[in-house]
Amino acid sequence: MMNNTATRLITLIFLLQNQPNQKASELAGKLGVSLRTIHRYFDMLDEMGIPIYAERGPYGGFSLVRGYKMPPLVFTLEEAVAVALGTGLVKELWGELYREAAQGALAKLENLLPDEQVHEVAWSRRSLAVTGLNRADLNAQTPSLEKLRRAIREKRSVSMNYQSSQLPHPTQRGLDPYALVHRWGWWYVIGFCHVRREIRSFRVDRISEISMLDTAFSVPADFDLQSYLLNELQSQPQIKVKLQFQADAANLVTANRSYWESIETQADGSVIVILSAPTLEWAASTTLAYGPVVEALEPLELRIMVAEWIALAAQKYTIENGKHS
Repeated sequence: MMNNTATRLITLIFLLQNQPNQKASELAGKLGVSLRTIHRYFDMLDEMGIPIYAERGPYGGFSLVRGYKMPPLVFTLEEAVAVALGTGLVKELWGELYREAAQGALAKLENLLPDEQVHEVAWSRRSLAVTGLNRADLNAQTPSLEKLRRAIREKRSVSMNYQSSQLPHPTQRGLDPYALVHRWGWWYVIGFCHVRREIRSFRVDRISEISMLDTAFSVPADFDLQSYLLNELQSQPQIKVKLQFQADAANLVTANRSYWESIETQADGSVIVILSAPTLEWAASTTLAYGPVVEALEPLELRIMVAEWIALAAQKYTIENGKHS
């Protein structure tokens, strides 16, 4: 409750600073509180030494005393921790590109915060951490990320070699890069592909020999990054997979509920799950990762692929008379 009050008090100061002569009812509506609470906030700010006065009349309202400005940094404990944790995420996600900037920002923050918040920030750095966000070597991607970041900023096209998962050799692509996105542990660049003549996404760790061109481009006015990401995810082909876990492995299902679209416990204690897979190969790999405790029920193509993979693998692991054959 106190944290909400502190946040609202700071917001109230900013509202009055940005627009003087506001009615108490208007401020109450913006903060989502009652008129009585707004007047209580005025009393609290007065006790804190923050000068507020009221002008009467049809054009009057509440204002900060002329010339008063908010201190440059006013954070609650949680806000100070959030900013500090944010600098850690920047270093984890971007590596060398923003490492010095993140460290500098944190040093300035700690230099300006009161002692109580400095101690809270120090505690958060010791006790709260996020790591392993990048699934590929971030240092190896840094040169590509740097060029792409600069190209996006300057709206300049790039030329690159791209190793698609569907092709045996890299192909040269021209790209107008619109945005860099980190999701599922990978960095992606999204932009207009000169080869396909449409907006596409490319994994940065598969890019090599990238160079910036002198050609300038403009991002289409109707391009919205969040909408593109949502539509791209929804438009990807999905294969509905049905797996059955035997009873003594039911805990594997309940321990990973987020993996499954549905879970159905059978009379014998076994569990049938439904999940969506991007490819048949992905579904087969997922099935085999659980070993003999799971059976692929649907689709038929998946059962055939799993059976073929098991047969091929068995040929490599045949053991006769205690010796590897």
